[in-house]
Amino acid sequence: MNTSIQLHPDLIADLERQGADIKRTMQVLSLLETAALQDEESGPVTLPKEGDSRIADLKTLSVKVKATEDFFARYNIPKSLFEKLTINDGNCIFTEQNLYSIGIYLYPYTAYGVLNGGSATTYGDSKKNQALSQAAFELFREDFLAQAEQCKNNPKGITSAYFEADGSAGPSFLLLKMRSLLIHALEYRLLSGDYSKPILPFFQMTSDSTDEKLRAAYDQYRNNPLLAELIEKTGVDPTQPLSAKQGLIGALTHSSEGLPRRIFDHAYGIPNRGLALPGGHGENFRVLAPVYRELYDRGVRFIYLGNVDNSGYTIDPVELAYFALKNHTEGSEAAFEFSWRTPVDVKGGILVQNESGKLTVGELGQRISVTRMQEEESQGAHVLFNCATGLFSLDYLVKNLDAIPNKLPIRVSDQDKEAGKYAQAEQTTWEILALMNNPQIIAVQKNRRFIAAKMLLETFFASPRGNILDQAPEVEIEIKETSKNLRKGLEELLVHEFGLVQHNGRHRPQSLSELVEKRNPAKIKF
Repeated sequence: MNTSIQLHPDLIADLERQGADIKRTMQVLSLLETAALQDEESGPVTLPKEGDSRIADLKTLSVKVKATEDFFARYNIPKSLFEKLTINDGNCIFTEQNLYSIGIYLYPYTAYGVLNGGSATTYGDSKKNQALSQAAFELFREDFLAQAEQCKNNPKGITSAYFEADGSAGPSFLLLKMRSLLIHALEYRLLSGDYSKPILPFFQMTSDSTDEKLRAAYDQYRNNPLLAELIEKTGVDPTQPLSAKQGLIGALTHSSEGLPRRIFDHAYGIPNRGLALPGGHGENFRVLAPVYRELYDRGVRFIYLGNVDNSGYTIDPVELAYFALKNHTEGSEAAFEFSWRTPVDVKGGILVQNESGKLTVGELGQRISVTRMQEEESQGAHVLFNCATGLFSLDYLVKNLDAIPNKLPIRVSDQDKEAGKYAQAEQTTWEILALMNNPQIIAVQKNRRFIAAKMLLETFFASPRGNILDQAPEVEIEIKETSKNLRKGLEELLVHEFGLVQHNGRHRPQSLSELVEKRNPAKIKF
């Protein structure tokens, strides 16, 4: 490995001016060279088979009585919940309702985190949106143009998460996530009677381009009708999150310039001119390390982590309890959400296993071919798509924070843009799965847990406004069917997760008194 690379002082100065971390960029180059020498990921991968015990549906769980008693004692869960469990042959049988109540009692040990990403400029780019479906874009053209301008240079999290049937904008992604978090906090207060214990801290990763605007938005959110009463009632304030800013790293040379790669040093054709780029949300394990350690010191032991643009990314107390029990009894390091493949799922990350049986996320078409996937699927294999939601043991993370950033794979993609031919190096959060010995895979409904919006047009598809697709014969049938499915899922989320109700064709927030009546965990039936 070449450790004697000398950078021109003008290049160093230029990259630092752009906010690039020179030290981390050099580490990335070194890690890439090491990975190339070891020829990593050269072996074949397959899909998990039917009946794989690592894939759970959260319906029931069986745990030894002694282990259950230890778990209840460790997390101060009331004995009354233990007495509701069915015991069979030395095992406690947990139903979905049991897990729901236990999960709520784990909220003092749980934090909820958001990966904000960059600005929403690409999200609202007309050319990229038209590539999804020209016919659909024309149908939504007026709606699109009215909203796209608001997306430019703004964090995606503060743009509208959905659009009403009349085209008017709904609350932002982050406003809905904060309301959901507060409703879960309310459930804990109502169930436990404890109104003093700190619960469900909110944390986030921002960037230089989003941090200031997010802070300004949160100052306004604090008095928003969706949050204000809940903040006062629960004593939880997600508008004051623990936060850390993700920096940038230098672009690398294009593959056409040969290997090993170097730092790109001729942007726009100018000698010793670099290009600073984000290094992917997988950098959270490095950037948020101080936050993770602070949360651990506060007594938090489980953290949710997901993308800001997924409206389905919310806390699930059933999932939380299930994973916490698996962590306690089997040492599981994390749980990851995956959804069953639908006919329109032809690209993205799917669950695969290597020759030794270890699970990881592989990009369909790259790590495993579509043809191979279809062959294995016909033979009874599972095809599960990554939903980009993880629930982590903070014990595991804190012990491994120094090692994870350098063990997580680095993906390099060639680019040919205005600045020239260069390469971008990124890390993906969910590939940490391959570093673990006993991860849990949670099979979920895509239209409830993964309503992601990489493009503004996709947000229209999933929104009540998407109903105009139903009477549009010119739009592809796959787009229309996907929209129907997503609209159904989002409507369930708006009502049951975000505490909204339809009123005169729009959604309004349920009042605090309505939420107290309807969200009391003792009254929720399964």
